[in-house]
Amino acid sequence: MKKVMFMSAMALFLSVSLTSCRETEEKDVRTESERIIDDMKAEGAEIKVKEDDGDTKIKMETDDKKVKIKEDDGDVKVKVKTDNDDN
Repeated sequence: MKKVMFMSAMALFLSVSLTSCRETEEKDVRTESERIIDDMKAEGAEIKVKEDDGDTKIKMETDDKKVKIKEDDGDVKVKVKTDNDDN
């Protein structure tokens, strides 16, 4: 009986220790516009921010990509323009 209780306790301990060490996936809580801004910063974009009466306009530009983000009272509009040399 001691052996059964000991094995049960060890199995419980092992299962708890394995589930507590399991890697958890972190969720990306950033918005789409925040991700775009971070990506453009990483690419070395020139960033201009214009704020007027609660409206925010963000213009970002690299050599081959232009992004405009406009925020109006909770509405967010994102425009991405990419220059292609293939034309």
